[in-house]
Amino acid sequence: MNRRILLLLPLAAAAVIAAGCGGASDASTGDGGASNGSTKLSLVAYSTPQVVYDDAIPAFQKTAAGKDIGFDQSYGASGDQSRAVAGGLGADVVEFSLEPDMKRLVDAGLVAPSWNQNAHKGFVSDSVIALVVRKGNPKGIHDWNDLLKPGIEVITPNPFTSGSAKWNLLGAFVHGGLPFVKALLTQHVKVQPKSGREATQAFISGQGDVLISYENEAITAQQKGEKVDYVIPPDNILIQNPIAVTKDSKHPQQAQAFVNYLWSAAGQKLFGKHGYRPVDPAVAKQFHFPTPSNLKTIDDLGGWDKIDTQFFDPDKGSIAQIEKDAGVSTAK
Repeated sequence: MNRRILLLLPLAAAAVIAAGCGGASDASTGDGGASNGSTKLSLVAYSTPQVVYDDAIPAFQKTAAGKDIGFDQSYGASGDQSRAVAGGLGADVVEFSLEPDMKRLVDAGLVAPSWNQNAHKGFVSDSVIALVVRKGNPKGIHDWNDLLKPGIEVITPNPFTSGSAKWNLLGAFVHGGLPFVKALLTQHVKVQPKSGREATQAFISGQGDVLISYENEAITAQQKGEKVDYVIPPDNILIQNPIAVTKDSKHPQQAQAFVNYLWSAAGQKLFGKHGYRPVDPAVAKQFHFPTPSNLKTIDDLGGWDKIDTQFFDPDKGSIAQIEKDAGVSTAK
């Protein structure tokens, strides 16, 4: 199998690495010790924010609104999680890496079209792209162009399963357009794991020289004692993570109360603690995240409908074609 696609980690090593990063490996499920309660909510989320929910769920359960509420939790690659819910996986609350994964559930009638009609436009956290390197930055990585140095091996997930990967490649596009993305993928990316968390595991296990990832994932790795540094490139994109209560939730009031807690100052501080940029401006001021000099938004690039078709459509997308030519699966 093409080495760009295949990533096999020994199960024991993967378990150790996942524990070291404070989160789940791909498609993990369980209650996270939060199953007790007369009302049970099902949370389905993408892979990296489990570290936040490890704190947020117990904190919510200590509030009046969260009393006697338990949780089932599922974490995995954002696209896979969205497709699982669309295919019948029960969920009361869903959080994804990017808006198209939420739109899939709107189109399926599982999330209300009004999910984003609030003060935060439906987003519970923000982030930016980080270039994660070994401690001390031995390869001298300071900007996107350094990823194209001879011999540099880069890890980024597969954009057809991972929301993180789409953000990563859009950040690369902001810097150098499609020619840069093509050079990066065809000459320097040797493995493309399924999710952002699996990509972190691969890097921490010793693969690659640079990991393209969320800023929050780099911070989480450092908080867990991993020997990594990271660079925030000046050409960057604002990552926005959507959250919603499903229309068929059996406990809509309790589910909404949990989402409201995540939007509260207390909940937003927990996101900030783990390296996410709070969407509450007042809370965001309490943290000191750097502002990239050329920070673009999805709207600056034409919106998700345009971007998904232009870049990631499996049949005609320009990045999809680059991946196909490199032997990478574009199957969703």
